Amino acid sequence: MPKRIMQGVVVSDKMDKTVVVQVERRFKHPVYKKFIKRSKKFAAHDEANQFKVGDLVRIQECAPISRRKTWTVVLDNAE
Repeated sequence: MPKRIMQGVVVSDKMDKTVVVQVERRFKHPVYKKFIKRSKKFAAHDEANQFKVGDLVRIQECAPISRRKTWTVVLDNAE
């Protein structure tokens, strides 16, 4: 099964080797046909502590690293 990849903005980098990434999604309401924004925060592993608040990053699913961390930050060469 392929690993999910999501894009979001770093909202916290206070923890060691961890960043909190806020991922926003848009979907159409089934009844009102209006687009709605929903966001969720994910704790992601950042081995080198290189990402700071406001950075746009991609996160990828991985095996559990700790109780809350099951995502890692993906290094894209295109960025």
